[in-house]
Amino acid sequence: MASHGIPQKGYQFDDDELNQIKSSGISCDRLRQALKKCMKESACVQEQARSAKDCINAHDGSVPDKCFALLTNFTDCKKSLVDMRSRFRGRKGDI
Repeated sequence: MASHGIPQKGYQFDDDELNQIKSSGISCDRLRQALKKCMKESACVQEQARSAKDCINAHDGSVPDKCFALLTNFTDCKKSLVDMRSRFRGRKGDI
């Protein structure tokens, strides 16, 4: 299949912020970095000085929905690493 001169950059996300993060070559690393940044910038961590784990488990609205979406995508990506079916389908998330 011809690429028509368009260079392939790997997996591209719909969110431009995630595409700006430089891939380190480690599986799921861009999602991990984005989740880490999102949690650090959340009101729960900044204002209440709680740990990221406590904030995620609290579900009190102080963590944006975007962080929970990133967490879901990150866990799906990590699970796909051990799923033997992904050898044929490809990994979910960050490549």
